[in-house]
Amino acid sequence: MKRHGRKRFGYTCLRTTLLVLFCYALIGKGYVEFERTGENLFHIQVNGQDVGTLADASAAEELLLNARRSIAEAADDLVFLEAELSYTGEEVLWGEVDEEETVQENMAAVLRGAVQEKMHRSYTVKVDEYTVNLQSAQEVVRLLQAAVSKYDTEGKFQVELVHDGSREFNVLTTEVNNVQAKVEEEQSRDSALFLKGGVQSVFARAAEASLPQSQMDFEDYELGLLNMDFSEKVEVVEAYLPESQLKPVEQAIEEVTKDQELKTIYTVAAGDTLSEISLKVNIPMEQIVAMNDSLESLNSILHIGDELVITVPEPELSVNWQTENYFEETYDADVVYIDNDSWYTTETKVHQQPSAGFRKVIAISNYVNDQEVSREIVKEEVVMEAVAMVVERGTKVPPTYIKPINGGRLSSRYGYRSRPTKGASTYHKGVDWATPTGTSVYASNGGRVSRAGWGSGYGYVVYIDHEDGRQTRYGHLSKILVKVGQTVKQGERIALSGSTGVSTGPHVHFEILINGKQVDPLKYLN
Repeated sequence: MKRHGRKRFGYTCLRTTLLVLFCYALIGKGYVEFERTGENLFHIQVNGQDVGTLADASAAEELLLNARRSIAEAADDLVFLEAELSYTGEEVLWGEVDEEETVQENMAAVLRGAVQEKMHRSYTVKVDEYTVNLQSAQEVVRLLQAAVSKYDTEGKFQVELVHDGSREFNVLTTEVNNVQAKVEEEQSRDSALFLKGGVQSVFARAAEASLPQSQMDFEDYELGLLNMDFSEKVEVVEAYLPESQLKPVEQAIEEVTKDQELKTIYTVAAGDTLSEISLKVNIPMEQIVAMNDSLESLNSILHIGDELVITVPEPELSVNWQTENYFEETYDADVVYIDNDSWYTTETKVHQQPSAGFRKVIAISNYVNDQEVSREIVKEEVVMEAVAMVVERGTKVPPTYIKPINGGRLSSRYGYRSRPTKGASTYHKGVDWATPTGTSVYASNGGRVSRAGWGSGYGYVVYIDHEDGRQTRYGHLSKILVKVGQTVKQGERIALSGSTGVSTGPHVHFEILINGKQVDPLKYLN
């Protein structure tokens, strides 16, 4: 009886042990207890790829977010990727699930292969209308430094990016600093000021710097490059851009520093001539004429206010730079003018011829790119005095001359020609405009009528003497409307056109005489 009882007890213990193991298997880690509550095991997919199995589908959203965050933190760029989460569920008695860390790692692996585009952290440089996108701030500095180094052959100046305090957003601008001066300033600030004798040395340097120029000798000046800056406003903005929009820095340097053909407008001022404009803009006259349809030839008349297109080679980013230099040179004294109010501005007389002098100078020159735009002499020692030219000049503005008729066809110019009819000259001393008989003829300039009547060859003719000593003549008239001694104004009607005298048809013959000699009237008409 006891033996039988022991067997039953052993069997019971075995059954209990198996039952405990079975229960542990059901509720232990990695298995789902079977409950008839619907789907309780979920197979997770990202972009259609299996990434693991979870007991709770809602946890997949958080794991996907963490996976995306891990990719973004690992990259310095903005990453755009496709991430579509899906899952399928089932109801099971028990089933194996994955660790959440494993599922998240699998999700990240799938997302790395689904990157659509990376937006790189970059910098946009803006110079007026020109913009360029570069990969880093170091490339921006390299680009701007290349523009400076074109004129700073000694490497004295360095470009730095600084915050633009005038802008609300994080916009950078530039400073071009003298490296050596900046180092000396920092050393001066941090050095012997607080040591014995330091204060005296600081005051000594200050006294030396404030020495008046009149007391400075030639060796006291700091020769060479003084200052540098950019002509245009440079703005640098941090941005995230696709790689396709970034430009290699070498290409950007070539674009920014190489001269470009830039069109500018030149407004004609009083006294300007085509040759003077050519000298001002450093472009040949022929090239200026070719640029402007309004100019027919090198002899085209310019009027104040006319706008001329001038194509000037300039880089996208211009550099202002200043140098201090020592010169030994010949020089000319300023011309001394004596104004004569009774003369016209076209009249001058030289009373004293000039003679060049010789001097030593310290001069500060200002440049824009390769062109010197101004020069200031800060110290001068004259070795031999220059003699000035003394010129007497008129102050009265000379009168202008206008075409004596409205319309008409230019039928004969000034100069040699074939004889048009018997009795006519082969050297034409004026110009003819063909026009119907009875067309109004006007005074080309105001003056006094010195002759009005019949003239040999001229037919009916009018002579007018003008204040500048010149004379105009109007021939082949059909009717005279003024008398000798009468004063007329510019544009006043003086006669009617016709075909009197030696003439082949109705027209107006017009002459301008200077010092009693006919000249080409077309060169003097305004």
